[in-house]
Amino acid sequence: MKNELVILLAEDDEGHATLIKRNLNRAGISNQIICFKDGQETLDFLFREGPGQHRESGKPYLLILDIRMPKIDGVQVLERLKRDPELKKIPVVMLTTTDDPREVDRCHRLGCSSYLTKPVDYERFVIAIRQLGLFLSIVQFPTINGEG
Repeated sequence: MKNELVILLAEDDEGHATLIKRNLNRAGISNQIICFKDGQETLDFLFREGPGQHRESGKPYLLILDIRMPKIDGVQVLERLKRDPELKKIPVVMLTTTDDPREVDRCHRLGCSSYLTKPVDYERFVIAIRQLGLFLSIVQFPTINGEG
């Protein structure tokens, strides 16, 4: 389906990525999920650079973005994304282990849609991801048309 939301998951911890995908699915989210293991892969997909898969025009995307990643961290990805006239429409959920108020504030100033702290406790993490899934099931997302 052309306009079905595609979830982009930028998470370098494979265990966390699996947990996120599994619990979004358990929350009733069956959308395509494309995973990236670092910030560079994420930017290459979004900006249609380098080898590999690239984003498609006319599709709505949501980016779940871990802050602590190799090569290019999540804050740098967020900054670059939100500077682009077309890509800045993509909603971004920041995902991190820290709840430092300065970092939360910085990400919101840069344009993230929301900020989700990864609880250290497994059960709380599962609950947080399922709640994110419920949120995703009721929200409308913009399509990205730019050829940039």
